[in-house]
Parts: sequence; structure tokens; C-alpha cells
Amino acid sequence: MCGRYVLKRADLEALLRKLGVRDPRQFADRFNIAPTTVVPALRRRRGAEEPELSALQWGLAPMRAAEPGGARLANARAEGIATRPTFRDAFRHRRCVVPASGFFEWRTVGGRKFPWYFTRRDGGPLLFAGIWENPPSSGDAVPGAFALITTMPNPLVAEVHDRMPVILPEESLAAWLDPEPAPPEKLQPLLAPLPAELMAAWPVSPRMNNVRHEAPDCVEPVPPPRPAGENPDDQLSLGLA
Repeated sequence: MCGRYVLKRADLEALLRKLGVRDPRQFADRFNIAPTTVVPALRRRRGAEEPELSALQWGLAPMRAAEPGGARLANARAEGIATRPTFRDAFRHRRCVVPASGFFEWRTVGGRKFPWYFTRRDGGPLLFAGIWENPPSSGDAVPGAFALITTMPNPLVAEVHDRMPVILPEESLAAWLDPEPAPPEKLQPLLAPLPAELMAAWPVSPRMNNVRHEAPDCVEPVPPPRPAGENPDDQLSLGLA
């Protein structure tokens, strides 16, 4: 799954300029975004020529939820998304892109979980594929909600975790945000993992495990974790590139 990510203001503003999307709101750097947070997302309405930036809450309310404040679904698996009742309608009709600078996954070493940060090697923003839903009623002040789509990992992410978010290449953006209903066979090929050679990764401080820790040091490299007694020269390959 993808449970935390980073969005830097400069990356968001550069992406909006490139896409020709105007938004008067000011955004602050976010270094530890977790589910239930309201964040910027791109979507395209029917009849609109360009995408717009919306504020959506991370986490879809599951079908038949006992109450509005119940647990939310932060992720939707690419496998079966076209047929699962909770996601299939949004997959066909309501797709979004969630901009990010990078994301975190955790590797267990010596019985403890250590975070790793993944980003694009060229420093560009990540375009997470998502699906969204409207709030329960049009008159409700609560924002719409989204879930990130996850897929099998590329070889780089696989060294740390068995899932990764779907990261769209820029050339797939128009097809993904097309507001017209699309058949699953047209959309499913877009849900492939981003090639490993386009990404970089390094270990970061376990301080970011605390969701309240929101600071630039969340993404600063630290020495790779090692179990007690392990040779210091035996280090994970992905953190050393």
C-alpha cells in the first residue's frame, strides 16, 4: 500500500504551470501526508477542456459504511479494480491525478520497520493515479474523497515493499483524466509500475513514522539500517545509487 507521501510547493506549482492550470490558492510544503488529509488533486469535468485543481480528502468511505466517520480506504488495488463494487464505477467515470514529490515505504530490519523515500531520479513530480467520489450530498461542506491505486512493485520498490502506487507518465495524463466513460480494457494498461530506472530511493529517519512529524528532515538520507551483528559493508543496494 501507499500510506504516506510528500508534496513540495515548488513541484506542485511547476506542474500546474506546465499543464496550464491556474489556482489562486497558496500551498505549503507537506513532508508527511497521511490518509484523511485534504490535499490537491487534478480532475477534469465533462465539458471542460483542461483539468482543474480540487481539494480532496485521502480515503474513500467504503460501501455500506456504518457511519460517515468510519474507516476509509486509502488505496485501491489495480488488480480487480474494474470489477470490485467499491471501485468499479469510479474507475470508469471519476479518475484523478494526485501530485506528489515522493512517497514512503517501510522495510523490516531486525524486527523493526525503517522508512525509505522514493522519488523520481530527474527530480520531477510524481503523478499518482487515483479515483474519486463526491461527498454524500451536494449541499455538504465536506470535500470529495479519493483513493490511490496501487500495483505490483518495480524492482527498486520490491527491495522494500510488495506494492507501489501507480505513477502515470505524463503522456498518459490526458487519457487518465478523460471525463468520458472508458472501458476497462483501455484503462488497465495504464496501471503498470513506473520503470525502476526512472526512480531513486534512500533510507530516511524513523522520526517520520510519527505522522505529526512534519519537517524537511523527513526526506533527508540517513545510513541504511542493519540488523545487529551485520557486516557494515553489506548494505542494501537501492540506497546507494
